[in-house]
Amino acid sequence: MEKQNIQVAIDGPASAGKSTVAKLVATSFGYIYCDTGAMYRAVTLQAMHNKIALTDESKILTMLKQTKISFKPGEPVQHVFVNDSEVTEDIRQPKITNSVSTVASLPSIRTELVERQREIAAKSSIVMDGRDIGTAVLPNAQVKIFLIASVDERAERRYKENIAKGINTPLSQLKDEIETRDRKDSTRKTSPLTKAGDAIEVDTTSMTIEQVVKEITKIINLKIK
Repeated sequence: MEKQNIQVAIDGPASAGKSTVAKLVATSFGYIYCDTGAMYRAVTLQAMHNKIALTDESKILTMLKQTKISFKPGEPVQHVFVNDSEVTEDIRQPKITNSVSTVASLPSIRTELVERQREIAAKSSIVMDGRDIGTAVLPNAQVKIFLIASVDERAERRYKENIAKGINTPLSQLKDEIETRDRKDSTRKTSPLTKAGDAIEVDTTSMTIEQVVKEITKIINLKIK
């Protein structure tokens, strides 16, 4: 009997630690890791590069159809490429972070990227993180996790990440940006950020990355044994 591919969906708001944790979990299980947020960021970056208004859905879709987004393993982060040009650092700049929700709310862009994400998931066991993985992208995933953390904690994490990259954004501004992003993600018409009914919630506020990985590993092992 052919071994079934395992799908692990990790959802949650901005800076809840999804990408870091998802990558570590994928590595430990030998699964593929797909950072869906990086895909939306890549589209946002490419639209800006081509001077396309971020609300011009038809132009962005036409651009996206001609755009290849790919990943390559790396340490400490996965490398992201747009048409074979590396954009790993570029897509994490504040201007992209604060604009990606606009592009992510465009229905046809989501449809195109969800199709690509499902194609990746069909090939092997996968850990995929985002906002709507358990509800829209992989609704039949065997394991669904919903990571949460307080706004203060998430702002503190992003502040530390930014400082490490030489970006000095005031903590109060980051809190405001995260609250705005939460509001946009939760109220958009297309695939809003919502917890799937069968998802297990993990509050990471007072947990280290290692503790979160351990907790998710335990959940996966219970689900797939």
